[in-house]
Amino acid sequence: MPKKRSGGGLSPTQQAAKFLGVSVLAGAVLAGIALPAVGALGLAAKGSVESFDALPANLKTPPLSQRTAILDAEGGTIATVYSRDRTVVALKDISPYMQKAIVAIEDSRFYEHGAVDLKGVLRALNKNARSGGVSEGASTLTQQYVKNVFVEEAGDDPTKVAQATQQTIGRKIRELKLAIQVEEELGKKKILENYLNITFFGQQAYGIEAAAQRYFSKSAKDLNVQESALLAGIVQSPSRYDPVNDEAEAVKRRNVVLTRMAQVGDISEAEAAKAKEAPLGLKVSRPKNGCITAVKGAGFFCDYVRAVFLSDPVFGKTKEDRAKVWNQGGLTIRTTMSPQAQESVQQSIKDHVYKKDDVATAATIVEPGTGKIVAMGQSRPYGVDIKNGETTLNLSVNSAMGGGAGYQPGSTFKPIVAAAAIEGGMPATKSYSSPYEMEYPSPVAACDGKNWVNNEGAELANENETEVGPYDMREATAKSVNTYYVQMISDIGICPVTQMAQKMGVERANGNELEQTPSIALGVTEVSPLTMASAYAAFASRGMYCTPVAIESISQRIGNKSKSLEVPKSTCSRAMSETTADTVNTLLKGVVEDGTGQQAGLDSRPSAGKTGTTDERFAAWFVGYTPDLAGAVWVGDPKHERKMVDITIGGVPHEKVFGGEVPGPIWGDMMAGALEGTPPNPFNLVDIPDSKDKDKGRGNDGGRGDDGGRDDGGNGDEGNEAGGVIGGLIDGGTGNGGGDGGFPGNIFQGQGNGGGIGGRRD
Repeated sequence: MPKKRSGGGLSPTQQAAKFLGVSVLAGAVLAGIALPAVGALGLAAKGSVESFDALPANLKTPPLSQRTAILDAEGGTIATVYSRDRTVVALKDISPYMQKAIVAIEDSRFYEHGAVDLKGVLRALNKNARSGGVSEGASTLTQQYVKNVFVEEAGDDPTKVAQATQQTIGRKIRELKLAIQVEEELGKKKILENYLNITFFGQQAYGIEAAAQRYFSKSAKDLNVQESALLAGIVQSPSRYDPVNDEAEAVKRRNVVLTRMAQVGDISEAEAAKAKEAPLGLKVSRPKNGCITAVKGAGFFCDYVRAVFLSDPVFGKTKEDRAKVWNQGGLTIRTTMSPQAQESVQQSIKDHVYKKDDVATAATIVEPGTGKIVAMGQSRPYGVDIKNGETTLNLSVNSAMGGGAGYQPGSTFKPIVAAAAIEGGMPATKSYSSPYEMEYPSPVAACDGKNWVNNEGAELANENETEVGPYDMREATAKSVNTYYVQMISDIGICPVTQMAQKMGVERANGNELEQTPSIALGVTEVSPLTMASAYAAFASRGMYCTPVAIESISQRIGNKSKSLEVPKSTCSRAMSETTADTVNTLLKGVVEDGTGQQAGLDSRPSAGKTGTTDERFAAWFVGYTPDLAGAVWVGDPKHERKMVDITIGGVPHEKVFGGEVPGPIWGDMMAGALEGTPPNPFNLVDIPDSKDKDKGRGNDGGRGDDGGRDDGGNGDEGNEAGGVIGGLIDGGTGNGGGDGGFPGNIFQGQGNGGGIGGRRD
């Protein structure tokens, strides 16, 4: 039984349905979907108030998709991204001329009729019947709004969009029913406001505010009469009346709107005539969407923020859920990026590596103790124009977050080995024979209870024949002695090293697990600059590792309301004792003061770090830190094709590239700029006594002594880079190029390009 209102009688919806009844409703439907009136009465005979009243009358309006602003840590805009360029505004912030223009041309009786304009229906029916075809529709502004809601709900799904706009009687009847509901619940002014905010105006502009900015570079509230008429005219056919691509057609359409405004009394004939004489006055603002518009070279950081949002469950249980929120937009994302640090990174990169060079560089800075990513940049610009050297591949991050397969870190991995050894009780005064060349020790204990065995009897060597121990940990670290660190891992085993690496957040860039092989000590596991910067930050924070984070806060605007969203938080945990971290800091401080990283040292404040150069010089690194910031710089060919031998980088020729020579100065300059204006803080250093004279005890720890010499001996990490020995020279010197002492290429799975244990895994 029909529901009655408290005062008696049918509800407005039922009154409207009864009014339309079995006759006019069919005509309205046919007129609205632009079909001839022929057959209308046949349809009418089948209709009834009851069947119409049974249709759902609840219009679920999805939140309008809007722009998302990505901000730096100080609130400055990095980039604007959107699925649909729209900024929702209140009716009071829309020019009265615009309000009148859209009503005049789309529904001049808007304030006089209800959800359905009977006069308009009859007029359209009559005109279509006489023409025998389709010459006029009769949709009211309210009906158009309802249709746009369907389109908005469909999003970018072409199938759903087609369903939302298909010219069927069923869809039109539903549209009529919902239009009646909307009229009853919202009222005319709110309907007009919603309509102007949801409508498409062409040129990627959704809603009147975006349209005003796109075509005239001004706010909707400032539109004059001729500008309003132009925008109102576009709505009927955004492509046909596009003023950017067809000015003449746009002028004709604008003048039609002005004429109509005069006819309905919104403006005088004189005002209309004057406005028609005015030029279009376009001041077009091109669409600025996506990370390609990011400032300060932060396109890759912007893209990383997007990747975090789409992958982190905090923003939705499924990938689809997260994508829906992202595409809906209306987000204000405040990030961790420091504009000062980001600008410093990009300037340093620009000064040292050109975007057209054969090789590229990527750099990342994080804050120790918080995990905040404060800067991220690279020499290859962000974009899709491959011919001009642009790329969307983020060389600073793992593959799952938009990066590649990573790069072997070479000797920058050695401090992790040292940390594992010290944490296990090894003193920093520990001395090894560290011969120039030696056979890789075997067996070596692994985590899985098995032993790695050097069945092939493979050997490797240090960079120069003059690099012969014994060395203690301080000197071996400063000089990046390969055989010392291989002897060390043979002593402590593989497991403590991989466990320490995991505690420091070191993971392979391709997502695979760390390999249980001694070669891990030599930097053969492909990682990303962000991973290494975050790992070294654990040294800077005295042993506390914090997972990297890029987002500080997010607010989401839905309509005119805002709410805060939960964001991922950094998780900090102790990776090593303070004493271990302080000891490593003391070792690595020596690298930049007296060792291979002198070109990276900061004159104004304490710093520490490590150089690294990989097999055959496909990549070079410097990873370093102060107590305040930690940063990693990688230089190399992302395609792993160009060896950095006889190469010019940043206009400077190099016979061979070393970690301290190219990445080191990039690191030094970027860190100096990032820290400018902040007071220096000291490290907590430890006293590491000088070791005994080298000639004493040679052979006691392995090498080639009287006791057989190879019990604790091992292979080098960075010798003979050009010849395929693992890691190559990290810090300087010359390689022999012949691979003497290098590992055969078939010993370790997936190696190639030079054959050494540090050979790239393809």
